[in-house]
Amino acid sequence: MDRIIRCITSDGAVMASAIDASDIVFTAKELHHLSRSATAALGRLLCATSMMGNMLKQKDAFINLRVLGDGELGAVVAVGDSSGNVRGYVEKPDCSTEYYANGKINVSKAVGSSGTLSVLRDYGTGDPYIGQVELVSGEIAEDITNYFAVSEQIPTVCALGVLINKDDGAVLLAGGLLIQLLPGAYDEAIDRLEENIGKLEPVTTMLAKGMSILDICKTALEGFEVEVLDENPVNYVCSCSREKLERYFMTMSDEDIRTMAEEKGVAEAVCQFCNKRYEFTKENLEKLIAEKNA
Repeated sequence: MDRIIRCITSDGAVMASAIDASDIVFTAKELHHLSRSATAALGRLLCATSMMGNMLKQKDAFINLRVLGDGELGAVVAVGDSSGNVRGYVEKPDCSTEYYANGKINVSKAVGSSGTLSVLRDYGTGDPYIGQVELVSGEIAEDITNYFAVSEQIPTVCALGVLINKDDGAVLLAGGLLIQLLPGAYDEAIDRLEENIGKLEPVTTMLAKGMSILDICKTALEGFEVEVLDENPVNYVCSCSREKLERYFMTMSDEDIRTMAEEKGVAEAVCQFCNKRYEFTKENLEKLIAEKNA
């Protein structure tokens, strides 16, 4: 089962989050029939979104990350709640895959290095915060780091990884690490953290060695006294339902509701996040119209 953790140094200088999202990314690949490049891109964004959502803490809060580059992949979208549960999709799930000379997937090629990263935080109050920055690489982790620096002025290091079997495209491991300097961090702490980051192995390499997410945080924060703020399981969770669709239909005009089923005699809706299909017959729609006008 996938897990997420948040830690802080006892001196209050640094906060770190880490996630093992191997099952989440496996689920996303299976649901959306993703190519290798689409799996790597969406998997990285899901890891980042889970860690960023987990920072919100308010019960009804959620976060939405959208990467839109000029590459073949199109839009890459992920939504997370304050527990770290996530869901997502890509516009072109069958995007072709290219590799760097070292054998790693060229995610930047699929995403595109020109475009935007948009972040929407909704704390459940109806007044969401929206930030947007230009992409710096399309590799996702660098773009998350840049977002925090530019939009929120928080010194941040983000590492994301998805390990995919080259033979069959199966997801082997996926995870992420997010480290942030907190206000008042002193020079010694900054120097020590920079030294640690310079020695860090890729997240998937650490997971492959059997390191726990706490081990990963402690490695990144070597030399600091580390306190665990919280740790909990996380999953790929879609919030779609027939009831939500019915409530949406009832905001439409009677004519528009009836039009949906005119051609085939049935209206069909497919969830972008989980591909679940919902069917509404003409009788179902007429019943909704009657309830709407009652």
